Parts: sequence; structure tokens; C-alpha cells
Amino acid sequence: MNAIGAASSGGATAASDSSTTTKKNSKKPKYSRFTQQELPACKPILTPGLVITTFIVIGIIFIPVGLVSLFASEKVVEIVDRYDDGCVPRNYSNNKLAYIRSKLTDKSCTRTLNIVKPMKSPIYIYYQLDNFYQNHRRYVKSRSDKQLRSKKGESETKLCDPEGVSANGPIVPCGLIAWSLFNDTYKFKVKNKVLEVNKKNIAWKSDKSKKFGSDVYPKNFQSGGLIGGGQLNSSIPLSEQENLIVWMRTAALPTFRKLYGKIEEDLQANQQITVVIQNNYNTYSFGGKKKLVLSTTTWIGGKNDFLGIAYVTVGGLCLFFAISFILLYVVKPRPLGDPSYLSWNRNPAGHLN
Repeated sequence: MNAIGAASSGGATAASDSSTTTKKNSKKPKYSRFTQQELPACKPILTPGLVITTFIVIGIIFIPVGLVSLFASEKVVEIVDRYDDGCVPRNYSNNKLAYIRSKLTDKSCTRTLNIVKPMKSPIYIYYQLDNFYQNHRRYVKSRSDKQLRSKKGESETKLCDPEGVSANGPIVPCGLIAWSLFNDTYKFKVKNKVLEVNKKNIAWKSDKSKKFGSDVYPKNFQSGGLIGGGQLNSSIPLSEQENLIVWMRTAALPTFRKLYGKIEEDLQANQQITVVIQNNYNTYSFGGKKKLVLSTTTWIGGKNDFLGIAYVTVGGLCLFFAISFILLYVVKPRPLGDPSYLSWNRNPAGHLN
């Protein structure tokens, strides 16, 4: 009996040890209402009435908003002139690269723009580039934010190769983005009257105050054998060179516009603007296009029909679905939560097979 008792007690001890080990090794989380998803929650039941009402409300709201947006976009007066081909002399029409690369060719070009509708100031001047991939990974990374922000980071040019260091020291600003700075220029006249172009306050205030330092000045910029684009005034800090700041905010798409300046006087209908263009920027080597854009704005911004079309489309689809559900509910109604409509209840023999 003693042996049996000892054996049973030993077995009980072993069992308790194994259960303790199992508890210690268990990965079961500690019970709580949060982990078991037992907290109070809103669980709406999507009844036909609720769904139809929701679609109708969305349609009633979205369609008027879309129509108002389209109306505001239509009030924007916009003039777009592509000049990259028109500014090439006839004798260079078959060899545009030779024209743009030669230092002996005259790059000036005169264009005439017709004002179809009155344009109220301020009139924004943009240059538009097509087929220019500023979103290329290597291009986007080719800059030094530390160098642009502070004079202390002048030597931080690791990410800027091959435009990081020149024979005279680090290039400021370094990198391919700054190196390829847009350098076409525009001068405007109306009836021999010069229209002044205001290039102040065309960049984001956050960029001017935080990304570009007031103690950073251009240094060794465009001084190598290969010139990429525009020059910079070495006596003006980067925080005040707004054309550079606008250019260095890279675009996400290969077709983009960047602000060049503003004309701060009204233009009347049927007037003609004479534009003298210095066609310096090389887009011919990669099949790009250059366009000059004059545009007014409304409360919605520049001309953009996409927002209005998107609102009208979504609102129209919602009304279409609402009407479809109403007809379906009227023609063939079904009680809510009726289990007889479940597939295994409608065909139990097929389900068992």
C-alpha cells in the first residue's frame, strides 16, 4: 500500500509539474474584453432604406459641388503657347540639337499671344515642360538639404555626384536638380508698353524660411565644362532666389508647370501680347516640349476640370445606384434577415451532396 501510495503521489506530482510547464509555455493571450473584441461597438445593419438614403444624400451633395467647381474652372482664362519648335530657325529645323548647343546661334524668339477674354490681375506666368521626369529616383536624390539649409553643411555633397565637387571645392547648390535649373526668360509687351513681371513671393514660405538658408550663397555653380541650365547670382542668398526654390520642388508627373512670375495689371479682350523669349533650355535632346502659360485664377485655383468631373461622376453613380435599388426593392421585395434565402436552405439536397 505504501508503494502504491508513493507511486500515485509521484504521478500526481509529475502531472502537476507538466501542467505548470504547459501553463508557462502557453501562448494564449490573457483574457480581456479588448483582445476578445467584446467592447461596445457600433454595428449598423445595412437595410435597403439606409443604403438607398445614403446614396441619395451623396448624390444630392456631390452633383451641385461638381457643377459649381466646373463653373469656377470655366471662368479661368488660360493661354497656352508651345514655342520649342516655333523658336528654332528654319535652317536648323532638322538639327535642333546643334541649334540649342551652339553658342553662336541667336536664341531670342518673338511670339504673339491673342487675349480672347479679359484677364484680371494677378495674371500668373508658368512654364510647362512635357516628358521631363523630375520624379526619377536618382534625380530626386541628387541634392543636399543640409547644404541648402545652412552654411555649415557646405561640404555635405555625398548625394550630389556627379555635380558635387568642382576643381575649386564643393558646388553650392550641388546636385542634378539645381544643375538642370530652367533658364528660359520671357519679356512681355502690349502696344509697345512693357509689362513688368513680379518674381517675388512665387515660392512657398516654408521653403524660403526652412529649406533654404539666408547665409548660403551660390559657389562654384555651373563652373564646370558641362553647363546644365541657369546661372545664379553669387551675391544673393539661396533663400531669396525664388526661381531656384520653385524649380527644386520636384514634380511628381512628367508633365508639369512651374510658376515663373506674375503680371499685376489687367489685360483686355482682343489685345495682343508680344513675348520675347530667350530659348536657352535644352529639351530637344530628350524629346521634351516647352510651353508658356498665362492664367488667371478663381476660388478653386487654376483651370482644372478634373475635380468637378469627379464630383459629378460620383454623385451621378450614387443616384443611379439609388434608383436601381429602389426599383429592385419595389419589383422584388424580400424580408430582411430571412434565412430561407440562404443557399443551403434554398437547395439543401445540393448542399449535402
